[in-house]
Amino acid sequence: MTPPGHHRLILTRHAKSSWDDPLMSDHARPLNARGRVAARELGDFLASRGLEPEEVLCSTALRTRETWDQVASAVIETRPDVHYRDDLYHADPAAMLAALKTATQATVMMIGHNPGIAEFAASLPARPIYDPDFRKYPTCATLIVDFQIASWADLQPGTGSVLDFFTPSNRGK
Repeated sequence: MTPPGHHRLILTRHAKSSWDDPLMSDHARPLNARGRVAARELGDFLASRGLEPEEVLCSTALRTRETWDQVASAVIETRPDVHYRDDLYHADPAAMLAALKTATQATVMMIGHNPGIAEFAASLPARPIYDPDFRKYPTCATLIVDFQIASWADLQPGTGSVLDFFTPSNRGK
């Protein structure tokens, strides 16, 4: 839970997807084995720090939905409201911001795609992030950023305080 007057965003790029079937539509691509492991690792990371979301905004693509399912298997304390949104499928930063401004809970997890998610992540903090993985925002990368706002409708880019930046590779993999 976040304190009153604070909102927390857990911004996640989907985990590694499978390219085994070249005829499969992009929207229907599932996670591969490595992606399932990474998403569970992210869930463990979030749960171990009490960073469970109260609301999830997730692209409708199979790989984003499966990322959430794997994260949720580790996030056992809460059962957030989950909204699968077509407008988050390959969304640009403006669409991601518009979606986030509709959120109703203080701690929100958003699961989406590059390149939009990397651009959106870069626009949020008040100070630059000096992690070598941040610019490329690899699969399952997750920015945890806090905002001192009364509601998501008040969110302005460049005002967030970074709590953490997670990638599976920087957690012992």
